[in-house]
Amino acid sequence: MLPKDTKWNISFAGCGFLGIYHIGVASCLREHAPFLVANAKHIYGASAGALTATALATGACLGEAGANIIDVSKEARKRFLGPLHPSFNLVKIIRSCLLKTLPDDCHKCVNGRLGISLTRVSDGENVIISQFNSKDELIQANVCSTFIPVYCGLIPPSFQGVRYVDGGISDNLPLYELKNTITVSPFSGESDICPQDSSTNIHELRVTNTSIQFNLRNLYRLSKALFPPEPMVLREMCKQGYRDGLRFLRRNGLLNHPNPLLALPPTVPQHTQEEVVEAERTRVEDHLQPHREDHILEHFPARLNEALLEACVEPKDLMTTLSNMLPVRLATAMMVPYTLPLESAVSFTIRLLEWLPDVPEDIRWMKEQTGSICQYLVMRAKRKLGDHLPSRLSEQVELRRAQSLPSVPLSYATYSEALPNWLRNNLSLGDAMAKWEECQRQLLLGLFCTNIAFPPDALRMRVSASSTSMEPAVPQHPPGLPPC
Repeated sequence: MLPKDTKWNISFAGCGFLGIYHIGVASCLREHAPFLVANAKHIYGASAGALTATALATGACLGEAGANIIDVSKEARKRFLGPLHPSFNLVKIIRSCLLKTLPDDCHKCVNGRLGISLTRVSDGENVIISQFNSKDELIQANVCSTFIPVYCGLIPPSFQGVRYVDGGISDNLPLYELKNTITVSPFSGESDICPQDSSTNIHELRVTNTSIQFNLRNLYRLSKALFPPEPMVLREMCKQGYRDGLRFLRRNGLLNHPNPLLALPPTVPQHTQEEVVEAERTRVEDHLQPHREDHILEHFPARLNEALLEACVEPKDLMTTLSNMLPVRLATAMMVPYTLPLESAVSFTIRLLEWLPDVPEDIRWMKEQTGSICQYLVMRAKRKLGDHLPSRLSEQVELRRAQSLPSVPLSYATYSEALPNWLRNNLSLGDAMAKWEECQRQLLLGLFCTNIAFPPDALRMRVSASSTSMEPAVPQHPPGLPPC
């Protein structure tokens, strides 16, 4: 339930090409509850939701914004690989659409009120930008919020000297945890304004703060977020957003009220209040009936209504008729291995020429990133090597301490057998081991010489005994026989 005694925020989730759903919701809020938009303390958005939040906060034409989404999806569907085709530059298209749609002084009316969710490349943290010095900075913030790595390019754009990527990577629904935030998402789940799928599955998937119910319809929506569906599907999604917005306003008693404090007056008698709510529910349900869906489009902005109607009508010119013929489509598919390299070379050349003004800054950034990555890998290698070698040496020391003192000092060959080959072949290490053997030999001799106390006459007795034992024994001859 929307709190009536405090300020409120509006937050739009990132959803790729499903942003046409946000256009329907924003059109409903602006048409039936303009106070929600005018008195909102903050309007947040991430990725495609940031585009709708910008259009809603700046007062831009929502019909023009919805027409741009349909035109971009049509342009992507014309190509063999869709948005992944080398000639499809999504960043350039978004920038040109914002330049054409937003007013010149748009940054002045959104400072401190519009919040755009970004993901900082250096540490992956979420950043919400709400201060803009010019229209170009506002457009650049939207470009950063919609930049999906690899999908949109390899080098992320920068905002005020800092590199950012898609805000949906770190926070796809800003400030969703606050009770006074009206959350909008094209995926059915726990958001305030979202599709109400008739699924009995209670499992829920939460992706960067976005609640997504686990069902087949949401899986289909996820598959169409980066690869646009047909124009008819986009038209139905926009109408679905408009209906869900009406449902939210009806559920909270905010339809056609100038102020939310007057939505539920406490002094109205019980039976009168029930009659008013029932009449209001009947009137809104008439709008929500499937056979009255065309009547809902009458409340859309004229440009959006026109774009939705044109999206469902294929042009009838000669070139379109020929290109839709089966033999032409088969020939086009068979020529893809030959035309795709040529188109890739042309688009690469165009992008390279457009990239020339930003080459020094991007090259400097790539060098810094490469250096930091190499430094990180070297530190990891040193840490692993340092943890491995001391453990091996400590095991050798503990083993030698547990053994009894050897009667003969160990030689360098014995030590070298326990060492790796690269340490065994080191000459400086061999010299050090040789000196260590000599020092050990001297220490052992000094130990035995200083710690053993001999009696005063033990040496003389041992010497005499040894001397007598060392003299040759004189043979005794029988008496009367001459010696030999």
